[in-house]
Amino acid sequence: MAVRVRQPLYYQQQEVPYQQPTNQPNTRQVKKKQRKIITAREKFLYIAFVIVVATLSVFVLHKQSSIQKTTIEIQKIEREIAEIEKENADLKVQVSELSTYERIWEKANSLGLTLKEDNVKVVPGE
Repeated sequence: MAVRVRQPLYYQQQEVPYQQPTNQPNTRQVKKKQRKIITAREKFLYIAFVIVVATLSVFVLHKQSSIQKTTIEIQKIEREIAEIEKENADLKVQVSELSTYERIWEKANSLGLTLKEDNVKVVPGE
């Protein structure tokens, strides 16, 4: 008589070796999948980013040019101020030279003016 021995369930299943699928996708399908990596939303975001960067760069360049113009105007005004200060200094020197008492006395004598003490009036000063 033959006796059959019971084996556990996991011994009864046969293992099948792993086989790769024979259906390999052709290269056109792979390229299409690779092209679909960038979605429409991402394209929109990229375009929006480029527009924002371009706008900001134009804005910065505009501000830099206005700053440059203002700097040039300031330098011109500073040059004018320096010239006027120099002219003022020259005029002060001329005033001090022309307003000496000796010169005034000579000018008065040449015009025929004399100093008489009875013609001098004292006015109360402030």
